Amino acid sequence: MIYYKKDTDHIVTLTLDMAGRDTNIINHEVSRAFLPVIEHLRAEKQKGTLRGVIITSAKKTFCTGGDLEYLSKTDDPEAIFQLAEQLKTTFRALENPGVPVVAAINGSALGAGFELALACHHRIAIDKNTTRFGFPEAQLGLIPGGGGIARLTWLLGVQKAYPILTGGHRYNPQEALQLGLIDELAVNDREMKEKAKAWIMNTREARRPWDQKGATIPGGTAKDPAVVIFLRNESARLFATGAHRLPAQRALLNILYEGSKVDFDTASRLESRHFTSLLRSKETKNMIKAFWSDQNFIKNGGNRPKGFGKFRPRKVGIIGAGRMGSGIAYVCLDYGMEVVLKDVSKPIAERGLDYVSKRLEQMKASGRKKPEECEAMLRRIQTTESSADFEDCDLVIEAVFENRMVKQKVMREAEEYIDDYSLFGTNTISIPITKLAQGSLRPANYIGLHFFPPAEEVPLVEIVRGAETSDESVARAFDFVRAIRKTPIVVKDDWGFFAARVQNTFILEGITMLSEGYPPALIENLGVQAGMPKGALALADHLGLNMVLRYENQAAEHYGAKYIQHPAVEVLRVMLEELQRPGQQKRAGFYNYQGEQPAGLWKGLEEAFSSSKKRAKHEELMERFLFAQVLEAVWCMQEKVIHSVPAANLGSIFGWGFPAFKGGVIQYVNDYGVEAFIKRCGVFKKKYGQRFSVPSKLRSIVSR
Repeated sequence: MIYYKKDTDHIVTLTLDMAGRDTNIINHEVSRAFLPVIEHLRAEKQKGTLRGVIITSAKKTFCTGGDLEYLSKTDDPEAIFQLAEQLKTTFRALENPGVPVVAAINGSALGAGFELALACHHRIAIDKNTTRFGFPEAQLGLIPGGGGIARLTWLLGVQKAYPILTGGHRYNPQEALQLGLIDELAVNDREMKEKAKAWIMNTREARRPWDQKGATIPGGTAKDPAVVIFLRNESARLFATGAHRLPAQRALLNILYEGSKVDFDTASRLESRHFTSLLRSKETKNMIKAFWSDQNFIKNGGNRPKGFGKFRPRKVGIIGAGRMGSGIAYVCLDYGMEVVLKDVSKPIAERGLDYVSKRLEQMKASGRKKPEECEAMLRRIQTTESSADFEDCDLVIEAVFENRMVKQKVMREAEEYIDDYSLFGTNTISIPITKLAQGSLRPANYIGLHFFPPAEEVPLVEIVRGAETSDESVARAFDFVRAIRKTPIVVKDDWGFFAARVQNTFILEGITMLSEGYPPALIENLGVQAGMPKGALALADHLGLNMVLRYENQAAEHYGAKYIQHPAVEVLRVMLEELQRPGQQKRAGFYNYQGEQPAGLWKGLEEAFSSSKKRAKHEELMERFLFAQVLEAVWCMQEKVIHSVPAANLGSIFGWGFPAFKGGVIQYVNDYGVEAFIKRCGVFKKKYGQRFSVPSKLRSIVSR
């Protein structure tokens, strides 16, 4: 597990190599294994036979975090607290053997693995494209538990440490160097170890700032006015955006406030208390369920048809150089693929190249990409007006205007040149895949690949299976989505697919509240406070009220005589037909607009839809927003539109921003309590109508 080797200069190299794992992690076993090694190092120091220590890894990565599988099963507060304290004791002992200690980081160091690096006096990393550093714990509702918060605060200051701890961003070596997370870069393993040894030989004694008399936290503590103002502003921002519902965000703000005013060891103990509380909270357990258990289910091929070899796409054709097509092109280039970007003319296709170039300039300016990486990506893209250039593409994706005839035309043009094995994907958001595939030369190879805007940022792709789409095409589409590091969910070719269908219920519920007389500002604020990224009326404008109504019309067509019109439909018709306010694209909807940016809610709403409700049960309105989505998702599961709980949970969080702290649409029921949820639905059904009816298979679905 930890290999010990000393050279002739009395420098010890400790090499981490956990048996039976592809990567090193920090767990209770590793933490305990370090202690006798450190005691041995101290004995060597006392004998005068220890000059310094280098910590490195035998794996391709340095150390990729803690043992979430172990942590997620632990609920005893005393055991959790002692686990955190034991880790802190280990790291504290590591930085105090009386000799310089260097982390020679040969690959990614994340979470507890990065805490190990921070416990070393000096950090040197190999400058590799695949290497990442940081604290992703906040994305799981957790915080660093080994003293990393206190160390980062003392190294960088409260204001610089806060976004690193809360954002969950994974920094590349250049970014990490600029931020001060690491101290030096090396081109390869040999240079890294040479630099580590040289630093040790030139450093007589290494002491941490928090162990030096008179040292202070850079930028001040929560006793200083500038820091107090910063923390107050961040607290206000959390509440304004609904992020105060995210457990780790609140805890980190409190730790930085409290911990910056006390000594290092006391701050570390405060961290352990918050860590214990978080790990036992329902919100954190929900987030671990979604972003660990459910994510691993998808990563390991859940819902991918079995029996087909792995598809490794090399060259991708993209039809349509608008924002969506250009975004898809960027993602494919970013993961090493060649791209042929086509539009009706070469100059229009060049606009897509310009978009990619501007994104790369931004990445280069921020240090997230090297100039040579950007140049290599641009060399892999070809713009064209001819479908003949798709001849050797493994996959072609169309992202053109949402019109059936246009989409079928570009499909047929491309199919004349691609081979019989190539996959053809459509990025449609509302047109049935089966209908689009009519007239295709190879309907078995035709599939929906629904990216979400902006394509380069949203980590989800809906794979929509048409009536004739083959199992092999689904498997290949799944592999493509995983190759560009996104989360694939496989859905049936049904009205609205999954994401749009369920998201629409949130929009419709907000519009219904408007018709009931609730003030529009209250509706929007409560949507955000419930955990959604934006209000229902803002989302309706962004999507377009015509599209919101189209999905509901598709539901009416699908269910026929069983369909019960949603109360929001009348409001939509008034907005579209009488008031001529169809949404953001026409700069007039529920909001006013300056250019593309919202400029406040339209003042005429209160007149058009009288705001008669002077009192409101806020919790009830927020529950309506979430219940409407959850019930529709369960209907989708019952109707086999989506095939697994993990896909539904992650699809809801990544696809339209269902609250992560609830764990996704299906986990929400378990979090609420199944029987309590069913009972509450009964209350809502009696009060608001049939849309709150409980699907017959709800109990069996949520227990999967």
